[in-house]
Amino acid sequence: MKKLSITLVLAFILGNLSFAQSDEEFNPGGKTSVKIFSNFNTTFSDRESQSVFEIKRAYFGYNYNFSKNFSGKITLDVGNPGVGGLQMTAYLKNAMMTYKNNGLTINFGLIGLLQFKAQEKNWGYRYIYKSFQDEHKFGSSADLGVNIAYKVDKHLSFDLTIANGEGYKKIASDSSLRYGFGVSINPVKELTLRGYYDFIKKDEANQQSWSFFAGYKAKDFTLGAEYNRQLNHKHHDGENLSGFSAYATYKVNSRFKVFGRYDDLSSVEDDWNIEKDGSTIIAGFEYAPVKGIKISPNYQGWNPKDNSKKYMTGIFMNLEIKI
Repeated sequence: MKKLSITLVLAFILGNLSFAQSDEEFNPGGKTSVKIFSNFNTTFSDRESQSVFEIKRAYFGYNYNFSKNFSGKITLDVGNPGVGGLQMTAYLKNAMMTYKNNGLTINFGLIGLLQFKAQEKNWGYRYIYKSFQDEHKFGSSADLGVNIAYKVDKHLSFDLTIANGEGYKKIASDSSLRYGFGVSINPVKELTLRGYYDFIKKDEANQQSWSFFAGYKAKDFTLGAEYNRQLNHKHHDGENLSGFSAYATYKVNSRFKVFGRYDDLSSVEDDWNIEKDGSTIIAGFEYAPVKGIKISPNYQGWNPKDNSKKYMTGIFMNLEIKI
């Protein structure tokens, strides 16, 4: 919390300094944002079924522009913690300052990370299912730290991230930091190629991650594919993960889209992660009746690598509300 307090104070000071030096024509201002993910689903496995209504996530945020170059952002994330008896828990997801000038962007504080941001954006259906790395805990979507991105021109950009490595739900438990470096290439406007590497050095074992992504976005369709590998997952020596994900969307019209996705996760050398290894199939369509609302009936199938487990089928009705 001490680091977070310093971050907020620094953001406030720098923001006010920038306002004092900004162009007189600039009018500082901010806006609130709300995003809610919910669904109804029925899952089938081994001749048994289960139906449930769920609220997976609710984000409440506020963005403020101090000047043309400086802005601040705070986001509250309310979701299922996945442990204990609590059904919903609130976390501070972002509390950050951003500086932008020409091709340079600097984010400082409790920031959104860049490890799988491009993949998540290309996939486009976070309210239905997380992107591959997020789903399988290759890294967190936010953390305390700083990232610096520089766009050389319309074809090339670099980014560097230094973060605590614990994610936004935990305060740093040691002095180890996570260092990440990414390169994005756009040979043509529609095509994005990205490579990313990061590592955390610890006495138990050094965790290292690689990812390679290719995405193509045209007027009526989007394609994406990624390969991910992580050595010494969560600093357990020899426990390595590997997997890929491929997805596609076809835009029928301004309100209607059809999409599909295939994932495969493997614990590589042995079966230490056999409980979670397997492949996922997702297919469905999205209907946006008005701006801010998305509705998606979809199918989700899970095929475990563990032969003792049965194939699981899910029929979902997902909803995103964005204000």
